[in-house]
Amino acid sequence: MNILFVGDVVGHRSSEHLVKLMPQLKRRYSADMTIVNGENSADGNGITPRSAGILLECADVITTGNHCFRRREMNDMFEENPDIIRPANFGNTVGKGYTVFDMGRMRIAVVNLIGMAYMESCDNPFRCADELLKTIDTPNIIVDFHAEATSEKKAMGYYLAGRVSAVIGTHTHVQTADEQIIDGYTGYITDVGFTGVRDSILGIDKDIIIARLTTYYPQKHIYPDGDIMINAVIVSLDEKTGRCTGIERINT
Repeated sequence: MNILFVGDVVGHRSSEHLVKLMPQLKRRYSADMTIVNGENSADGNGITPRSAGILLECADVITTGNHCFRRREMNDMFEENPDIIRPANFGNTVGKGYTVFDMGRMRIAVVNLIGMAYMESCDNPFRCADELLKTIDTPNIIVDFHAEATSEKKAMGYYLAGRVSAVIGTHTHVQTADEQIIDGYTGYITDVGFTGVRDSILGIDKDIIIARLTTYYPQKHIYPDGDIMINAVIVSLDEKTGRCTGIERINT
C-alpha cells in the first residue's frame, strides 16, 4: 500500500490549494491513504476548526506539532475527532497522540511526537514511543516526529528502526534529501518539507523575515501571493509485515 504524507501546510490558501491538487496527487502516486501535517494551516499560525475542516476534505489523518494549542478553539476538535492528533509527549492534555485508521483490509497507526531540542518543554519522545508501541496492535505504523534538531530526528529514526514502518520528520519546512530505508525495514526522512508559497521564507513573506533579522523589530507575519509548492513523500508498505518497501520525495 502507498501512504502520501504531506509536509507542514502554511496558511488557508495553501490548505485550499492542497485540497484542489490532492486528487491528482493520489492518482499519480497511487496513494491509498493521506496524512497531512496541519499545525500551521491557519492564517496567523496554529490550526483552527476552519483550517482543519479544509484539510479534512483531503486528509485521512491530520498531525500537528508545537503550534497545536496556539488556538484554544481547537480544543473541542482535538477531543471529538480522533483523526486530528497532537504530539503524544505533550503530557496530560486534550486530544490524542496517536490514532489507528481503519481501512477495512488493514489498520494504519499514525503517531505524533515532538522533539526536545530547541522546542517547548515536553516529555521524553523516545520513552513515550516505547510506551505507545506496547499498545498499538498493527504492524503498520507511521511516526510524525516534529522536531528542530536533525540529530534528534536521525536518532529517532535509528531508535525506532525495525519497530515502525516509517519515521517522517516535520517542523523545519525545508525538505531534506536523505530519504532511506533503515535496516531494510523503516522508511525515514529528516524533514518532509512544507506546503506553501515557493517564493517565501518558510511560507512567510520574505521581506518580513529579512526585516526582522536585520532590524530586530517585531514584524507581523504576512502570507505572500504566488505559486504554491507541495512537499511530500510517498511511503510504500508491505501491509502484512509493516515493512517499508519504498520512500520517494515529492516536490511539485
